[in-house]
Parts: sequence; C-alpha cells; structure tokens
Amino acid sequence: MATKKIAVGKDTGFQAPLKALNFLKANAGAKPKKVCIAWEREDGNVYRYDMPIPSRIHPAAMIGVRHLAERIAKFVLWSAGGWKLHLSGPDEIVKPIANAYTKKGARAFDYNFFGDLYARKMETVIVPEKKMPVTNEREVIVKNNTNGNRIGFDLGASDFKISALKRGKVVFSKEFPWDPRNQPDPEYHYQKLSAGLEEAAASLGGKVDAIGGSTAGTLVGKRLGPASLIRAVLEKNPDKKDVARNLFTRIEEEWQCPFEVFNDGDVTALAGAIATKKAGVLGIAMGSSEAVGYINQKGALTGRISELAFAPVDLNPNAGVCEWSKDAGVGAMYFSQQAVNFLAPRYGFKFPAKMGLPERLKVVQAAMAENDERALRIYLMIGRYLANSAAWYREFYDYSNLMILGRVTSGFGGDIILNTAKLGLEAIDPLLAEQIDIFMPDEKTRRLGQSVAAAQIPVIK
Repeated sequence: MATKKIAVGKDTGFQAPLKALNFLKANAGAKPKKVCIAWEREDGNVYRYDMPIPSRIHPAAMIGVRHLAERIAKFVLWSAGGWKLHLSGPDEIVKPIANAYTKKGARAFDYNFFGDLYARKMETVIVPEKKMPVTNEREVIVKNNTNGNRIGFDLGASDFKISALKRGKVVFSKEFPWDPRNQPDPEYHYQKLSAGLEEAAASLGGKVDAIGGSTAGTLVGKRLGPASLIRAVLEKNPDKKDVARNLFTRIEEEWQCPFEVFNDGDVTALAGAIATKKAGVLGIAMGSSEAVGYINQKGALTGRISELAFAPVDLNPNAGVCEWSKDAGVGAMYFSQQAVNFLAPRYGFKFPAKMGLPERLKVVQAAMAENDERALRIYLMIGRYLANSAAWYREFYDYSNLMILGRVTSGFGGDIILNTAKLGLEAIDPLLAEQIDIFMPDEKTRRLGQSVAAAQIPVIK
C-alpha cells in the first residue's frame, strides 16, 4: 500500500494522463476507431501518434476524450517539433484541436513559437486516415571524441559551465554566474561566454582544437530559436534579435576551429550514453527549466525538439501554470526550479518576493540537508511526478535508460527523487519498471557532465 501511495501524488491534485489513456485503450472495444495526430517538421520529418477510441463515445465522456487528445497533440508537438499538423478522426475531437493551433486559438503561444522557430506559418489539415503521413525521422549518429585540446560549454539560465579537456582528460571546470534572461543587450551574452572560453583556453596553453556547446532553448542549425536565454532581447530589443540568435555563429567565426552546438537536452542524453555506455537514453536535466534529450536504441539522435518543459504531464486543468506559455500541467512545473518554487509555499516555505528561483532552491536544499520535513515533502512529490511521467514518456520515446541530473537533483534531495521515482514506477507498472533503469550519475558528472560531453562532440580533422 505504501508504494501505491508514493505513485499517485494526490497532494496537488495530480492527474496522470497515462492512467486516462490506458482506461481509454481498455474500453475501446474490439473494433476501436482512431484519432491520428502527426506533426511534420523540417526536411519531411514526421512523428505520428494514434490514439484508439471507442466506436461510440457517451456524450458525458466526450469532454475527457477530447481533452486527452488535445494534450497528446501538444505533447507530440513539443516532443518532435513541427510546422504542419495532420489530423484524422471524429470531427468533434479533431476540429477543436485544429482550431486551437491558430493565431487566436487556445494554443496561440505554440502557434507563434513554432512559426518563429521554423520561419513559416503553422498549418493544420484534417484528412482521412489513409492520407495520414507515417512516422519518418532521420537518424544522426553522434560519436564522442577525445583527441586534441577541447572546450565544452553548457549554457543555463542562472549560470553556465565550461570545461577544458586535454586528450580526454578534464583539466579545467568552472561555473560562471550570469543572468541572460533579463539582459536585453545581446552583447552581454557574447561578452560573458567569450570571457569564460578565454579562461578555459588559458588552461590549455591557449591552443584550442575544438569547441562543443550545450544550450538551453531551441536551435535550428547553430541559430538560436525562441529561447529563454534571449527572451529579454526578443521582447525588449527586437531590432537586435538576429544578433542574439547568431551568438554561436559569431563565436565560431572568432575561434576558427571545429565548432558544434546542440540543445542541452540532447547533450544530457549524450552524457548519459557516455556514462552508461548504453543506447536508448532519455535524459532529463532539472535546472531553471526542464531540458530533455533523446538517443534512441540505435544510439542515434532523431532530430526531435524534445522541449518537454512545455509538454503536458498532468491533466488537471487547475495545475500549476507556466509563466511563459500560460499553459497548465506542463513539464517545467514538475521537473525544474519552477517545480520547487510551486511546491515550497504549499509545504510551509516563505520567500521574499524579490528572491530569485535559484536562491529559493538553495534555501530548500539547505533545509533538506537539515532533514527538514517540508523539504522532504517537496522532493518526494517531484519523485512521484517523475514516476508517472517516466511511464508517460515511454508512450512517445522508446528508451530503457532514464537519466536525471541538474541542480534540482543535487544533494540528498536528488536521492529522494530517484528512489521515490523507482518505487513509484514499480507500483504503476512492475513490468515497465524492470525495463527502465532510472539513474543519476555521480555529483561531478551531474553538475559538469553536459559541458564535458559537449566538448567531445566536434570532429577534429
């Protein structure tokens, strides 16, 4: 009974979407219908998901079915990315979804975000099932390299990490505080990162053969898309948005060496693959937001955007609301500093209004170090969320290793999250718990692993 209680998370009214989906599948009947959802992105890449539904749905149940289908459509978008939505199914389910992804629809944030990211207007089509596209994703094998003098950086919202490697051995690792989200001048971002790179280069005697990067936010090639790191520039200084988005191109031109940069979630997954020497890795970095990356069972990246910070994990319409997207129940509110900030007041913590999220997390971590029951409840709840979401994520990602890291998992609280998630997943689905290894790397790798992994990506010719 104790493990079942761990898996639920009723304290905040958490409603696991997988529970609703499994109920729907179990009651779909011998000849179910389908709601087919496919998002098409660049170069003809497509990810499709089919949701079975009963051939006849009671009117009282239709609201719940429609809500679940809408949440899945949004999850697939933020998992795979896309500029064109293909839908098939009953009009009363798919038409509201289509209407949501318009300039003034319920998903206007998503509509604008991806229109900006892909530099094209989002489209939606409703077609018969036989005309629905099938999943088609280009796989890219990324190998880690250790030759030469390398620098790796990992850009977060409250600090960035830089490591220097000499023939695979780490000779320099340092965290640099910064506040990029509140800086409308893109020169701030450039100067801060450049200073860190110069310090790392000094540890290599000034000889740098390659630079690899990990960054929060979205990327199209080496160009930043909409990202919290440059949010102030985009909103307050839009004339400089191209300068901000070309930050990495500018760095590459200055250093004149092999240079690669990936979304921090993908580098998280790569770090997990390096640490475990396994494929099928879903990496979750719990920092200022939730950063997720995926390496499939073949050891390849699939080109998915994997911005699960905005992907739904809770069906409760009264769940915590993301301050950026204004949507409820999305990942950032459960697996980041935002999650700690959301839960802490409910369990008795009080913070000064002007205290930032990183400082609030430090208060909770210090309390946890003193065995404060209020902090314990926060980490237990995040672990419960993770148990449910590990099973939910498996619906869309074929993975066997779930690695968690990031500042929220530092210290004893991270161990509580990990152990609670394992017990919770076992209670939810014992068979699935046997198939998924939830783990954390050691403390050094958790805090500096992404920069080290990023350094090993570029190929020195």
